Amino acid sequence: MPTLRNKVALVTGAARGIGAETSRALARKGVKLILIDLDAEPLKALATELGDGVALAVAADVCDLPAMQKAVDSGIAKFGGIDFVLANAGIASFGSVMQVDPATFKRVIDINILGVFHTVRAALPSVIERKGYILVVSSLAAFAPAAGLTAYNASKAGVEHFANALRLEVAYRGVTVGSAHMSWIDTPLVQDAKDDLTSFNQFLASLPGPLGKTTSVDACAAAFVDGLAGRKRRVYVPRWVGIFAWLKAVVTSRIGDRTLMAPVPRILPLMDEEVVKLGRSTSARNVALDDVAVDPK
Repeated sequence: MPTLRNKVALVTGAARGIGAETSRALARKGVKLILIDLDAEPLKALATELGDGVALAVAADVCDLPAMQKAVDSGIAKFGGIDFVLANAGIASFGSVMQVDPATFKRVIDINILGVFHTVRAALPSVIERKGYILVVSSLAAFAPAAGLTAYNASKAGVEHFANALRLEVAYRGVTVGSAHMSWIDTPLVQDAKDDLTSFNQFLASLPGPLGKTTSVDACAAAFVDGLAGRKRRVYVPRWVGIFAWLKAVVTSRIGDRTLMAPVPRILPLMDEEVVKLGRSTSARNVALDDVAVDPK
């Protein structure tokens, strides 16, 4: 594995889950870290854990380009530049297109797509200067759709193609670009959905083979570190997710529809009922952070 020591990585969505564990793993490899998240308290705790000489925590909303530029500039001032970008920040909503809260749907698109653009836009000049690498976090959802998770599916397909187009733009400048595609990872995003919705648990149970299984955050972080070190074009977690990249045309054909549609009449109405009872279309954590984004005092 190429050495990562003394490289500088910018990580969004760094306060919890994949972002936090990947940051810890990178720090063990000698990487300096610019940590960005809207959730300031756990972000600061992570930076304190890693040490002032290793990590800089900047609370910022990826939907706010000036805030992201300020965060990037602070990181460059501290560490000298950026070698790697891990565009990891992302959320999900639940509920059918008829039921999901429109504002929540928009927030998912804003964070998961515009947030990636803002992250890359702010960091790109330094990454170009250092001929670095950008890893955009997409999902298995870019290849295989799921009813009730439309905003998440659309956003992850969008950022996969963003990464594909970006790769063409920056290759001649010496910058490489990859996309990461994971199945279900045991993150707060998945944990919250399991806690909120019996329908989500039924949905996972209805999926064939390994599709409903959950992978540990540590395993995902290890794959991300390997992907960053190797400047990989694709990172799949678990590795079998790569099969779906090749089978996307089949998964989204009428043949695939037969499998994916089968549980929908039973599970989707239940999900919509649960969304109504909850009074929200995303996790309580996301609702609280949305309030911070609106009023960042």
